[in-house]
Amino acid sequence: MREIVSIGVGQCGNQVSQAFWAGLLLEHGLDENGQYVGNNPNQIDKANVFFEPSGVEGKWVPRSIQVDLEPGTMDAFRNSKYSHLFRPDNFVAGNNGAGNNFAKGYYTEGAELIDSVLDVARKEAERAEMLQGFSLMHSLGGGTGSGLGTNLLSKLREEFPDRMLSTWSVLPSPKVSDTVVEPYNATLSFHQLVEQADMSFCLDNEALYDICQRTLRKKDPKYEDLNAIIASAMSGCTTTLRFPGQLNADLRKLGVNMVPFPRLHFFTCSYTPLIAPGAKAYQNLSVPELTAQGFDPKNVMAAIDPRLGKILTMAGIYRGKIGGKAVEDAMNQLQTKQSNLFVEWIPQNTLHSLCDVPPPQSKMSATFISNNTAIQELFKRTADQFAIMFRRKAFLHWFTGEGMDEMEFTEAESNLQDLIAEYQQYEAAGYDEDEEGIYEEEYLPEGEDGGAVMQQEGAEESYVE
Repeated sequence: MREIVSIGVGQCGNQVSQAFWAGLLLEHGLDENGQYVGNNPNQIDKANVFFEPSGVEGKWVPRSIQVDLEPGTMDAFRNSKYSHLFRPDNFVAGNNGAGNNFAKGYYTEGAELIDSVLDVARKEAERAEMLQGFSLMHSLGGGTGSGLGTNLLSKLREEFPDRMLSTWSVLPSPKVSDTVVEPYNATLSFHQLVEQADMSFCLDNEALYDICQRTLRKKDPKYEDLNAIIASAMSGCTTTLRFPGQLNADLRKLGVNMVPFPRLHFFTCSYTPLIAPGAKAYQNLSVPELTAQGFDPKNVMAAIDPRLGKILTMAGIYRGKIGGKAVEDAMNQLQTKQSNLFVEWIPQNTLHSLCDVPPPQSKMSATFISNNTAIQELFKRTADQFAIMFRRKAFLHWFTGEGMDEMEFTEAESNLQDLIAEYQQYEAAGYDEDEEGIYEEEYLPEGEDGGAVMQQEGAEESYVE
């Protein structure tokens, strides 16, 4: 077994976590108390990855930790229908909240809570036979998810250096903004995510709203609807760990095949089929149709246009009674038809895995994960908003009052700019057949001392006389 421990941090992380576990219970044939009520041995065969069998006959307990700096979210969890599902010791809550302030989540309030969270994480890791890694769910706009979430990542990285750390990060989006200091919190979070996480799946509320309204035809979507879409993508990405299949992939395999350079580990994902309830009778699901819908820009869960970038790597995870040849044909056809969207210097850059067990709602489904250079649009948007506020030192006293230094803001900003420059560099890189090597399309602007500035990898500048 390759177990994964899930950690929900902050209000957003815990609500996404609740939707995710609700989906997993359905798939593994468990009821709200974790009792097995299914009739298919496949359902429970590999349930150990996310659940742990308890002392009570037939009861399974999620490997999950819920963390927040205010007790309200935990109370909502305890009063929900899943109150008897989770281990009571795995709820860790503070009393004051982070007040949308990264510094409170990372330094003051969060630092007081971090040791008790790590204790619970250690216990969960010890209960696992062969821990594969941790999966963190959080948002980058608030205080707890961004501050405490990234602090927890860095501590887990110290303590479990050889385990996979994946994050499901809800990014601030231009139209759906909850707080005015989002650009600060998000930029400071990216600074940590670039260094500490192995894989980050980027989601944002604007894209999820659009999917709900356009594709699922819901007039005014609630957060539960958005979380349900995230949960289906999350369960899709972990399918091959939880069920038997023809081609299996785990988190580490996914990481090895999806991350060409260690800093470029930010993915977008899409889930299919997404069909409005009224249109289900008119749809005939097939592998080419699933693949086409998964590639449709309208279904990407981040507010970017994937056609404006290049795909570095891509993974498709198919579920249901599907033949391997049909999937290979569909993927090859896609690559041939849209060859201009893939970088040519990574020849076999699509990975696919198959799982025999379909999701509860439909006969077949597919989840697509893409490492696309267009993700820089998200970072640019955040960096621009950050620069506008930071130039005037707006709202800065809230952060420095908690013990932060202005230098941290400057460092975080330059790290984000470096990341954007790296994405641009690899998007522009091409394959020169005459030279049989990679060339970089770079510009060499004039340096201040009259020399040319050479752009090196990592976006560092050095002056050449």
